[in-house]
Amino acid sequence: MGLQRNILLLSDAFDDLPDPNNALTDPDGLAAVGGDLSTDRLLFLYQHGFFPWYSAPDPILWWHPSKRCLLFPAAFHCSRSLKKDIRRFNGEIRINHAFQQVIQHCSDQRKHLEGTWISNEIIDAFTKLHQQGYAHSIEVWLDDRLVGGFYGIAMGELFFGESMFSLIDNASKYALYAFCQAAQEFGIEIIDCQVESNHIMSLGAQLMPRKTFIKSLSQYIPNTRKNFALLQSKALTL
Repeated sequence: MGLQRNILLLSDAFDDLPDPNNALTDPDGLAAVGGDLSTDRLLFLYQHGFFPWYSAPDPILWWHPSKRCLLFPAAFHCSRSLKKDIRRFNGEIRINHAFQQVIQHCSDQRKHLEGTWISNEIIDAFTKLHQQGYAHSIEVWLDDRLVGGFYGIAMGELFFGESMFSLIDNASKYALYAFCQAAQEFGIEIIDCQVESNHIMSLGAQLMPRKTFIKSLSQYIPNTRKNFALLQSKALTL
């Protein structure tokens, strides 16, 4: 990949901050290369709207898309068919009971479908974030078997969704629906879905221009404080 001059090569300093306005338009949002996946760097760059997305053994690529895909919990679109499935579902939704299993399932499913960016390096980095109370898993359990869910980083009032998986039909939708229903209790105002997809747009997500998203970050994440409401939660109801 030939990188343009405005793409920043990150230094060893965790607070080396790229300018999102210098991100490429093709591929959209590529803003920096290199650095590492230390907890300090991840928290610092997520706080400013960047996220890593790359395939090993390529260098770490940091992104800040021109249009951010966001889901406001109150705007979650639950279709008639999904409502029927939710009423019939007799499992449960748990939080942070099996984080490593969730991220591993996400990696395995992505690998099977399209080749994964959730490498062992990513798994290790996010596991450390989970151990420190920043990364969380929302899980769907049926007969004591993990059948779906998603994981991400929560800071302040924003949840940065990373990846989801389903071993039964609609499992990840059940998890997202339950999370949106409880978002006010958790103090979560926005779920960042990062990039547009037909799947997430069908659930009520919308696109926000980069400049608007950047302005909102200081409001919803005044600092890298943990979301303690999520840490204290045990289960959600559908």
